[in-house]
Amino acid sequence: MNAIALSWWQLALASSLVLALAACTFAARLGVGKSLLVAAARTAIQLALIGVVLEALFAVGSLHWVALMGVVMLLLAGREVVARQKYRLRGGWSFAIGTMSMFISAFSVTVLTLIAVIGPEPWYQPQYAIPLLGMLLGNTMTGVALGLDRLTESARRSRNIIENRLMLGETWARACGDFRREAMRAGLMPIINSMAAAGIVSLPGMMTGQILAGSPPALAVKYQILIMFTIAGGTGFGTFAAVAICARRLFDGRERLRVDRLTSGGRD
Repeated sequence: MNAIALSWWQLALASSLVLALAACTFAARLGVGKSLLVAAARTAIQLALIGVVLEALFAVGSLHWVALMGVVMLLLAGREVVARQKYRLRGGWSFAIGTMSMFISAFSVTVLTLIAVIGPEPWYQPQYAIPLLGMLLGNTMTGVALGLDRLTESARRSRNIIENRLMLGETWARACGDFRREAMRAGLMPIINSMAAAGIVSLPGMMTGQILAGSPPALAVKYQILIMFTIAGGTGFGTFAAVAICARRLFDGRERLRVDRLTSGGRD
């Protein structure tokens, strides 16, 4: 069984839903109509472009091009981590911490899954490597961004509490321990909720796509379970690493809280 092909005019017909919604937001004076249309246009353009890139990448299948694609995806994900924080570390530290933690977690989990679990030949076959890495980066990015945002905002809001604990003789790790744990929980909550609702409240995207493409539901379920578990591992380890490094950066060598190392920046 093959997937039913879609033409561009059919996609244009589907876009009428977004246009109708934008018209309703303009009528209701919600102030999000323009943002909605821009986001819809970006979605169509970006996905169309990535489709062309992936077709070329699948045709070549070279490790160098797959690695280059992965690096570009990683850098863009690092930018999104910075953009989603209300307060971020100065000097590009938020970008560096987010990118490094996602590289350590998402890349390592992707390679491990490709080599030890799925086992395509070659192991970097772009048909498997790029979608898997994309899903891991996307979800790890969300967890890391939420964790860092919660930590830096808590450090500014609860500065007096942390400094009082430091004056009472606690180490920097103990003084901000509660806030680190809360930040890590915030980063893990989306994937925990997704796993808890999978198959009951919603059918996850990869499983739905495989079924629409004609794959047997049993095979689609196995792949979806694999993806959910790898995403959970990547998100968890990435969030742990990012929050731990960022928390240490908030204190100087004499274990003084340095909120002046944070700068404000609006969320996208």
